[in-house]
Amino acid sequence: MSKTLQLILLALFVSANAFAQRIDKNKIKALKIAHITEQMNLTEAEAQKFWPIYNANEDAEDKLKEQSTIRRKSINPDELSESEAKSLLLNMEKIEKQKVELHSKMLSELLDVLPAKKIIKLYQAERSFKQKLFEEYKKRHGGSKRNR
Repeated sequence: MSKTLQLILLALFVSANAFAQRIDKNKIKALKIAHITEQMNLTEAEAQKFWPIYNANEDAEDKLKEQSTIRRKSINPDELSESEAKSLLLNMEKIEKQKVELHSKMLSELLDVLPAKKIIKLYQAERSFKQKLFEEYKKRHGGSKRNR
């Protein structure tokens, strides 16, 4: 097979894989929205105020996670000097503090538009969704590990 054909096939595979991952993320996000909506039992007026706050927080958290992941994946700890490692740890701590600040801001904003009981239902819905996702992952991938 020629180098050009190999490169074309590689590019097609990579782009198809990225597209499939994007679809999966969108599907998971849609399932999460449906789950939270069902669990919280929001009125139409509450939903109109809730979702912009929640989505803005999710987007900001996703950006922080992406920053953290990119930095962590690009670093080999064995190649770091002690000062570089310390700087990395301090940066990781800074990102964690930013996550806490985001969460606190969202809670404050939600308390202005929802009763506290519904916010507790939100936390429970997020936890139960993560659990469902984990169970589905185990169901789909658990068997393949046992067969190895």
